[in-house]
Amino acid sequence: MTLKHEEKVPSPEEYCDMRVKAGLSPKSLEAAMIGLPNTLYGISIRDDEVLIGMGRVVGDGACNFEVVDVAVDPSYQGQGVGRKIMEYIDNYLSSVALPGSYVSMIADEPIFYEKLGYRLVSPASQGMTKKFNPHT
Repeated sequence: MTLKHEEKVPSPEEYCDMRVKAGLSPKSLEAAMIGLPNTLYGISIRDDEVLIGMGRVVGDGACNFEVVDVAVDPSYQGQGVGRKIMEYIDNYLSSVALPGSYVSMIADEPIFYEKLGYRLVSPASQGMTKKFNPHT
């Protein structure tokens, strides 16, 4: 196993495939093609040339940052790949966040992120989501 990192997002096709493989909600290829270029920071972990993990930071670059798309191929989970992704993301955030910057995420596995220093915001605040249906 030869792991290497790239501080960039994967291709839209790889991104869509990894989300599904890792058990995250699927995204359309069209959404990936539009969204990925708007990434503030991306990290891709590869075993040789094969994508095995990824993560992104999106936002306005000063007031708000959101950690998204942290995903690891199930066959590589439990081997520190997710921690390595978050290490790169945290290093990026440490280099750009300003006093008062807000870093948020919706965590499917909050215990993993709590081990890395992230905290649940409830009961002071609550995360919310709203799904929009595409126009037909």
